[in-house]
Amino acid sequence: MKYRPIMVVGTGSHVGKSVIAAALCRAYARRGLDVAPFKAQNMALNAGITPEGGEMGRAQITQAEAARQAPHVDMNPILIKPTGQAVSQVIVEGRVLGDFPAADYYKMKPRLTRRVMAAFRRLHDRHQLIVLEGAGSCAEVNLKKFDLVNLAMARRAGAKALLVGDIDAGGIFAQIVGTLGLMAPTERRLITGVIVNKFRGDPGLFQDGLAWLEKKTGKPVLGLLPYFDHIRLPQEDGVALERGELRASPGVSRVGVIRLENISNYTDVDALAVEDGVEVRWIDRPQELAGLDLLILPGTKNTLAALRGLKKSGLFQAIGSWHALGGRVLGLCGGYQILGAIVADPAGVEGPSGEAEGLGLLPVKTTMSGHKTTTRIKARAAPDLPSAAPGEVSGYEIHMGRTTATGPSRPAFHLVSSLGRAVEAPDGQVSLDGRVVGTYLHGVLDNDALRAALLAWVRGEAMIGPALDYAAFKDQQYDLLADLFEAEVDVDALLEPQRPSDS
Repeated sequence: MKYRPIMVVGTGSHVGKSVIAAALCRAYARRGLDVAPFKAQNMALNAGITPEGGEMGRAQITQAEAARQAPHVDMNPILIKPTGQAVSQVIVEGRVLGDFPAADYYKMKPRLTRRVMAAFRRLHDRHQLIVLEGAGSCAEVNLKKFDLVNLAMARRAGAKALLVGDIDAGGIFAQIVGTLGLMAPTERRLITGVIVNKFRGDPGLFQDGLAWLEKKTGKPVLGLLPYFDHIRLPQEDGVALERGELRASPGVSRVGVIRLENISNYTDVDALAVEDGVEVRWIDRPQELAGLDLLILPGTKNTLAALRGLKKSGLFQAIGSWHALGGRVLGLCGGYQILGAIVADPAGVEGPSGEAEGLGLLPVKTTMSGHKTTTRIKARAAPDLPSAAPGEVSGYEIHMGRTTATGPSRPAFHLVSSLGRAVEAPDGQVSLDGRVVGTYLHGVLDNDALRAALLAWVRGEAMIGPALDYAAFKDQQYDLLADLFEAEVDVDALLEPQRPSDS
């Protein structure tokens, strides 16, 4: 049986749309439904690679995992990645379309809408139920004529929409009433009900507020969801970092992660952050390097801008001094490029053209190019990797630079396959002193045996066994999320058989 699509829209950004969509995906998957997520357009720097080699937003990959589906670019046909120069890289169906200012992107909307709807129809044909997610506020009146991701998408998809507001941000009544008040009557009719998210305290004390909302809006309140911090989910973008929501738990091993300009794919450190005895801190100032056992430089969408930011903050010089005193450093993708001697962008691929000195902790040089590498890989740790573990590791690459050795080459990994095809190629570098490692491989820390070896290296001890089963841990989080959601929202009541005229 096919079901009418369900869409989650919000009163603004970061109100919980992505999380609620993931909760719905897991709740319906647990009922045996073939459910899949969909977001027409996502703006985020946290991305991943599908089994076919297409690039898509991290939130929809998370939702696909919650739905027990393999990610596919039809789930997120448009991904926008800001470069920090009022220009964004636009990725359509997993491939780079180009870099565009907002005005030029809006001109392409009619053509892109056709591609979005083609992706949605393909997805709808393959699955019983589609859970859609909107973007930002669904009532941005100045952008309504360009809308392809919020209520215009709900109308095209024949979806029923759930409006989510964030009570923790304050002004929940204005959020809900104001958002509905800005909608046209045809748009209001798409809204099935309201969800109040991130409630703290005694829900019994807010029943009068819920009743007022229902009377004022004429829409039922479908659920009052509690604020939670016991469930660990990958973050869609950098908002949680900007708001200081990712706080460290005390641990014996102290890992610092530099908050680079245009930081991307910082979900690479999620697996470390949930390990017992590991404290992950976000680093903005030189004095915060004190006491660290490992420093990680994550990815960035603009490596030259990230280098400028490090120099402005004083971290550029401080990292070199910290390493000279015995510190261990790991660079991932853009962080690997920063660890080298030179980063050059002669064609202005990531912003204004230029060249800058890197930290010089690895004998490599990076030159940006217009070709973007997007692939899933399998690799083996090279003998020089101090955190080597037996067997293959999996990961993925998303980058636009080519990095070459400028001195004796000591690869960190040897690639053995790319998108399932056999390859033989080195990846990354290890410093001569063995205390600096760089790699292009995202997701490499999700590999349990390698992560255990890394922690043993950081702690200066022999590896005594595998680390946490991270895949099982993530799956448990999706179940915990669905448990919390189903305790407050009648998900079965939201299901509505698809009428032939709706499909």
